[in-house]
Amino acid sequence: MLVMSHSIMGTFRFIDLFAGIGGMRIAFEAQGAKCVFSSEWDKFAQITYERNFGEKPYGDITKLDIEQVPDHDILVAGFPCQPFSIAGVSKKNSLGREHGFKDKTQGTLFFDVARIIEAKKPMAFLLENVKNLRSHDKGRTFEVISRTLTELGYDIQVQILDGKFYVPQHRERIFIVGFRRPIIAEMKPFLFPAPESVPPKLKTILEKNVPSKYTLTDGLWDYLKKYAEKHRAAGNGFGFGLADLDSWSRTLSARYYKDGSEILIPQQGKNPRRLTPRECARLQGYPDSFKIPVSDTQAYKQFGNSVVVPLVTAIAKQMVSALISPQRATA
Repeated sequence: MLVMSHSIMGTFRFIDLFAGIGGMRIAFEAQGAKCVFSSEWDKFAQITYERNFGEKPYGDITKLDIEQVPDHDILVAGFPCQPFSIAGVSKKNSLGREHGFKDKTQGTLFFDVARIIEAKKPMAFLLENVKNLRSHDKGRTFEVISRTLTELGYDIQVQILDGKFYVPQHRERIFIVGFRRPIIAEMKPFLFPAPESVPPKLKTILEKNVPSKYTLTDGLWDYLKKYAEKHRAAGNGFGFGLADLDSWSRTLSARYYKDGSEILIPQQGKNPRRLTPRECARLQGYPDSFKIPVSDTQAYKQFGNSVVVPLVTAIAKQMVSALISPQRATA
């Protein structure tokens, strides 16, 4: 039978690819799963990951030998979306080159996820990406990805979810969940989590005593106001985001370190300020025990690239619940 004894108990093994600083790892460990391998190429993200989890992730995944990847039950990956085209497939066929998913995705980082899935055949996977993945290249990119995963033997479900129901930040991301076809019959249906709570307010994540270095200088504040006015006059929507503390913020991006313009905190009697790195961590749902061992610039990049941890935790809970359903445990 396909059911594995350790899986019945819920102690699933998972691997953490394009791991960043470990947001997906926190989510799956919260469900009792055990991380058996991680990969992240950015050296500063590796520092943060190692400080928090006690292991340094493998570096460049494109150079990874499949034999180095342990067997696992669940694969998680927040893979970057690199543009690629499906043009030229027929030409490669005529030249006798590889076709199928290897032809269509070769040269992209998604290919590295696909080749691990093909070799290791995990029971399930969770992939995360920007919302625009679905519309990229008029939908062709996503069509290749979904067809590839289906050809590899998985039934997939796709949903765009907003992090604002878990943290005070409007952050829409696409999530792709897949389960290997032979085990589908033994599972209860997987459902993406439905938000049950009222969105939290931005003021709940703010620190009380913030150093003055986070307050915008007069020069930068004047520049941002003029920049916004220029684009407003031209009919564009570009400009700074002065946050409503009783609502949620705009999406935190990896470029936040440049000027903090997308999320500015108003201050009585002085210029607004940017979020502190700790506030950015909270905005993504990291606990205050999470260590930030890098510079502010690197921290802003890392949290701007991160997942919303409580949202992924909710997805992980649904995945694990489906995999250890009564049908499977008694099979």
